[in-house]
Amino acid sequence: MTTYVKIPLIIRGEIIEDYDIEHRDRSGESTLLTPDVSKYSAQLLSDNSQSLMDLYDISYDDIVEFLCALGQRLDLDHNPYWREAFEQSKRISNLSDAVMEFYYRGATRVFNKAAIDEIVENRLGGSRYLESWVSHKLIDGRTLSLRALGARAIHVIAGNLPGVAMSTVMRSALTRSDTIIKLPSNDPLTALAIVRTMIDMAPDHPLTKHFSAAYWKGGDEKVEEKIYQPQFIEKIVAWGGLNSVKHITKYLQPGIDLITLDPKSSTSLIGSEVFSSESTMREVARRAAADMGGLDQEACLNARVMYLESGTDAEGIERANKFGKYLYEALQQLPSTISNGPKRFDPALKAEINSVIDLADWYRVYADEQGLEKGAVIVSQLGEAVDFSALLSGRVGNIVPVDAIDDALDNFSAYTQTVGIYPDSLKTRIRTRAALCGGQMITSLGYATRASGAGPQDAIEPIRRMCKWIADSTCDPLSVPGPWMHPSEYS
Repeated sequence: MTTYVKIPLIIRGEIIEDYDIEHRDRSGESTLLTPDVSKYSAQLLSDNSQSLMDLYDISYDDIVEFLCALGQRLDLDHNPYWREAFEQSKRISNLSDAVMEFYYRGATRVFNKAAIDEIVENRLGGSRYLESWVSHKLIDGRTLSLRALGARAIHVIAGNLPGVAMSTVMRSALTRSDTIIKLPSNDPLTALAIVRTMIDMAPDHPLTKHFSAAYWKGGDEKVEEKIYQPQFIEKIVAWGGLNSVKHITKYLQPGIDLITLDPKSSTSLIGSEVFSSESTMREVARRAAADMGGLDQEACLNARVMYLESGTDAEGIERANKFGKYLYEALQQLPSTISNGPKRFDPALKAEINSVIDLADWYRVYADEQGLEKGAVIVSQLGEAVDFSALLSGRVGNIVPVDAIDDALDNFSAYTQTVGIYPDSLKTRIRTRAALCGGQMITSLGYATRASGAGPQDAIEPIRRMCKWIADSTCDPLSVPGPWMHPSEYS
């Protein structure tokens, strides 16, 4: 039986509900009913940057207070929009219900004053750049004043984790942006629920009046050729793969800044110190299991191929197999709030694993005898990653033995995101080379899924780039000679 889900169009506080278009969601199990966005493009777009001026009538403290109040209202037991988003996500997402609930009950962790202040301090140099013109005296005598101003932006967000919608709202509010959120088909309700809560909470608040949310099928030229124009949009923040971004790139021209947060592959580097004792092996296995299986391995930051400095001789391979066994056991013991295994195991991956499970000279596979629903650990016996590494998901990881951990860096690329490393002394030694080879976030093993929002993302500064950084230069001819002046006039 088909489930119909209504996805209203929200334009700066106005909710539009003339549902005359049908779409299939990502799972294919639900039909999304939406307005025809192309009919409302004139309302959705703004050709006047001065329309953002009302956002400068409120202070940074006002914005933070608003966000914290919003977080309190995103209560799974009392907010019907939030509950509906949660229930729909349970149907569509491959995240287990317990992990999904942990996310939806954790909104106050995102919309939290201390966390927000930390992000602004570390990523923008403090709220002063958001509040006023910050002056600096330069060596030539002039005064340079800088300010971070908001922009008219579209966020084409991903739907693999609810946190993407929450961070998008938080970043957009902090930067005082006029924001259009393009809703994803695998999570069409989370961002919508946040914006609807803003409307209920404070319908006339300047922040509420500068958030819009819409669903249209990516690549719909009837919508996109009107929207992606520099007189309307100054920034595009695009999450997603080649196809998602490809729809957008053909509209790029001077005046539009594209900020891409594309899919990544993450890894672990585990040094020979892991073999110092039996207890150390088991403890490191627990930490590696968290990086591999946390968030049900649905995030870019999850480890998939992991490199182990065990050696590649017979004794080294045996050490790697033992660690692989411990890793699989640790995977089963992870807290249910971070990992339970996928709802739908990828049949293509299942076929690949079944094809190598009896090739003991090439691979050792640790999995439940009843199937792969609890995940699996594949230990390569010849020091090379499985040739289906791009499919690894559903709490399936591949351990690759190496003679020296430095050898693993040859496998890094521009798509290598998070690198969990054990021990920390190895991290300190190798982090610069790892970064130059492509690694974008270096962390202690076991903490990949506990990344801090105070750091960069994908080796860029999204929140800084969301701002327009404006310079005001003040020059006094008495101290900064003008180009029209003759040398005799210089003091």
